[in-house]
Amino acid sequence: MTADETITREGLAARDVADPLARFRDRFVLPAGLVYLDGNSLGAMPRAAARRVGEVAGREWAEGLIRSWNDAGWIDLAPRIGEKIGRIIGAAPASTMVADSTSVNLFKLLAAALRLRPGRRIILSEEGNFPTDLYIAQGLAALRGDGHELRSVAAADIPAALDENVAVMMLTHVNYHTGAMHDMAALTAQAHARGALALWDLAHSAGAVPLALAAAGADLAVGCGYKFLNGGPGAPAFLHVAPALQAQIRYPITGWLAHAAPFAFEPGFRPAPGIAAAAVGTPPVLSLASLECGVDIALEAPIDQVRAKSLAQTALFMRLVEERCAGHGLAIVTPRDGQRRGSQVSLRHESAWPIMQALIARGVIGDFRAPDVLRFGITPLYLRHAELWDAVEVLRDILATGAWRDPRYEARRAVT
Repeated sequence: MTADETITREGLAARDVADPLARFRDRFVLPAGLVYLDGNSLGAMPRAAARRVGEVAGREWAEGLIRSWNDAGWIDLAPRIGEKIGRIIGAAPASTMVADSTSVNLFKLLAAALRLRPGRRIILSEEGNFPTDLYIAQGLAALRGDGHELRSVAAADIPAALDENVAVMMLTHVNYHTGAMHDMAALTAQAHARGALALWDLAHSAGAVPLALAAAGADLAVGCGYKFLNGGPGAPAFLHVAPALQAQIRYPITGWLAHAAPFAFEPGFRPAPGIAAAAVGTPPVLSLASLECGVDIALEAPIDQVRAKSLAQTALFMRLVEERCAGHGLAIVTPRDGQRRGSQVSLRHESAWPIMQALIARGVIGDFRAPDVLRFGITPLYLRHAELWDAVEVLRDILATGAWRDPRYEARRAVT
């Protein structure tokens, strides 16, 4: 769509008819009357997930009981799904494992990275990185002592901050707050040139933007399963370790399923070969069954088409906001340059919280990020172009009428 082309809802609806990804929408459960713009926080449920979880619970668990670890292949779920996610993130074969949560995986990989770079004491990150990543790094540095510390700098200052004291550069590929996207290959190369390892958090990238970890030379990575991979609330996370590091890496948590022979029940730990050593405890079978359904859809959808639609829809949303909501105090904080943005649009407004609550009450589901950001996730597999028009019309009406000033929208809730 050119800058001088007039946007109409009818034109957007026609674009939806011709959308090569339109067939994927029916693969998800989407309540009628809602415009769902929060898939970057919790993806919609694949229709297959309800059937699959029901099958696992109703047949494999209820009837197979413990036999299903073997007969239904439960014991192979985590490495199998990990291999599938590896294909999504452009990782080398046998370098990705599903395990634990993103935070636990980050702790494991950061601790391992510090051991791989003895004598270096700095974990380098970005100001404004997702807080749990910073918390994990802070806690690990305090646990290690001996001068270890987290150093956070502005995004533009990361290359200059990569010095001989940095053990690992820990960055989130797409910023949760602004949607800004780093150049993974360039920053990884800069880290390597200074002797540091590169660890990437892919929580807002996997399934949303093209990834090529192997080609970029990324050493380590983590990510979650419940956002653009549509694995369900609290879905298991994943981690990646480059093949060149697997023989030398040592994890700080050594659970029984990371053992070379878990069912030998030896009293001493012997790490399993390769990425299998990154496992810890018993995998959550029901959650893994749900996650695999979302991962399979992500593998089926051509990522170049997903990315093209994401760029078009984020640009469309920003343009509609500017044209139809002008004069109401909104500021777009997401980069305009498509090479620098992920699959979301963030808007700043001093009254972002009540405005978002008013939107949710009207069936436009986004989320709020403190202190003043309305965040809208763009999930091309099930989001229609015409729905963006509808969402902006609701936003325009809320702003124009002052509906957000209703006192009920001021009430804070536990999850924002």
